[in-house]
Amino acid sequence: MSEKIKGKSFWKDVQRHLLSGVSFMIPMVVAGGIIYAISILGATTTDKGLVPNGPIMTYLSVLGKAGLSMMIPVFSAYIAYSVAAKPGLAPGFILGFVANNAVAVFGTETQVKSGFLGALVLGLLAGYVAKWMKGWKVGKTLRTIMPILVIPTLTTLICGFAYYFVFATPCAWIMDGLTNLMNNLQGAGKYALAVAIGIFGELDYGGPVTKAVSMFTLSLINEGNYFPNGLFRIICAVPPIAIFVSTIIAKNKWSASDRDLAKSIAIIGCLGITEGVIPFAAKDLKRVVPSMICGCIAGCLVGAFGNVGCPVPHGGFIVLPVVTNPGWYALAIVVGALVGGIVLSLLKPPLSDEDEKASEEYNVLA
Repeated sequence: MSEKIKGKSFWKDVQRHLLSGVSFMIPMVVAGGIIYAISILGATTTDKGLVPNGPIMTYLSVLGKAGLSMMIPVFSAYIAYSVAAKPGLAPGFILGFVANNAVAVFGTETQVKSGFLGALVLGLLAGYVAKWMKGWKVGKTLRTIMPILVIPTLTTLICGFAYYFVFATPCAWIMDGLTNLMNNLQGAGKYALAVAIGIFGELDYGGPVTKAVSMFTLSLINEGNYFPNGLFRIICAVPPIAIFVSTIIAKNKWSASDRDLAKSIAIIGCLGITEGVIPFAAKDLKRVVPSMICGCIAGCLVGAFGNVGCPVPHGGFIVLPVVTNPGWYALAIVVGALVGGIVLSLLKPPLSDEDEKASEEYNVLA
């Protein structure tokens, strides 16, 4: 019985650490996402994406991208900080930065970016390793430099090598296998391809799976095939809008702060910025991810029926002027968001007083 209690206590602590990381990440998501969304209003559509008009908008784009790129390191760092306090902070930032950037894996030609899932794992790992080191019995001289030199350095090295050899290599295999699967599905029919893109396209919100699908669709743009990229760009917008839909139709299942945040991510989601979903996914992976997959599949199937296509590496409603069959493209986003929001509302239990209190306690926007 005591083992069960210890197990429950451990997972409760893990949830608390994740909520802490999410609370510090949320302002980065909102500030970065909104500023970047402003920068692409009226942007010029090119084969390399949306190019902001003028130096001011270009500078706003840099500011917005900085916020969006920093949110994953901040997430990882404050998970580690929640576990181990100050000694966990530096390893968390460094490892979160690594998780959010492509790393060439030894023995393969694939570059791995593990995204928020990698940052989540690394943040917890760095925190617990740093906490373990804090318990070492060392001499008085060494004790003074432990929190500023020994623990951050050793924790970063231990967890960094663990990431490279244990985590990144399997991610590279997943990316290669998924790319091969997508290539094989091209000949199986557009609906089979639509389902596959719907399942995998936003599975990890910028991680190795999403990156593999993105690389596949972008490679086909160069061959003049815009259909797979059209499907992928639909689902860039589906998850954040679906979260907003769920907060509208199932208010009793969301905290006030979550409902407020959902309004912000819906706005940037309409402009093709998916990252706003990450705080919600980090809090409730087992419900958010399956629900978003259902929504993405529905959106892709509608897009496949309408033979949509997108010639640029950006999504959401903002690229409507350049997509093939824009009416079907817009309908696909709406249908996908409604399906995802409804499924999430059905899966999510009513919010308890304890959950409401925990959410408000760790949400810095409250």
